[in-house]
Amino acid sequence: MALSVMLSALLSAPVNAAGRTLTIATEGSYEPWNLTLPGGKLGGFEPELMEDLCQRMQTSCRLVVQNWDGMITGLNAGKFDVIMDAIVITPERQAVIGFTRPYASTPASFIALKGHLLPEATGAQATVKLHDDEREVRPAIAELRRALKGKNIGIAMGTLYTPFIDKYFRDIATIREYSASADALLDLQAERIDAVFDDVTFIESMLSKPGYEDIGFSGPKLSGPIWGEGEGMGIRKADTELKAQLDKAIAGALADGTVLRLSMKWFKSDMTP
Repeated sequence: MALSVMLSALLSAPVNAAGRTLTIATEGSYEPWNLTLPGGKLGGFEPELMEDLCQRMQTSCRLVVQNWDGMITGLNAGKFDVIMDAIVITPERQAVIGFTRPYASTPASFIALKGHLLPEATGAQATVKLHDDEREVRPAIAELRRALKGKNIGIAMGTLYTPFIDKYFRDIATIREYSASADALLDLQAERIDAVFDDVTFIESMLSKPGYEDIGFSGPKLSGPIWGEGEGMGIRKADTELKAQLDKAIAGALADGTVLRLSMKWFKSDMTP
């Protein structure tokens, strides 16, 4: 019983990054956020960012592979100290675990058969950052609405983006929901729909594969607080000191352009929150 009490106390004790090795769990298979390289080393946007953050905190870090379905449970059980796996900060997750400040915010975009809708936006207009304010959003998407009037838009059901499409496009276009994003792409190629709206990281990964050369981005990428806080690292709620240390390191990586540099390397897009 005494041993059990001692172990429970150790698992629940707040973590401080100084003078200890942090264990960070990731899937190692969610490219390009994280992936397993030949030889078994973990690479991708998040492992490279975590290496930078650990240097800023002057602490030793160990990355381990963990399937997503056991990640939050393992964190709260003390199996690891941090989970980092493109985890979007949501109220439901915040009820169970703590989060660092966001280190990324995933844009979304329309895609279409090349030459069928708007060309891909470039330069300063390539990414438009939006707040969840209708007065700001409607002028920013006016050209998209004109291009999609009377068209068929595909979207995966139950995603973060479904309410946005319903609110701003259902009055001028037909919305078709799919159980999987890949199914919407198949209908787009078959010209059963005219456009698909989805996460830019998913789109980029699909368009890099053979067989999708006929599809391209249409209009600007939409990012910002409209999609919520963004992606953050999960930590135990008791680890307030660790949160402060990670938040400080993330702030530094954002301020000096490290997050932007890694974002452009791995995503070819600005993923800064």
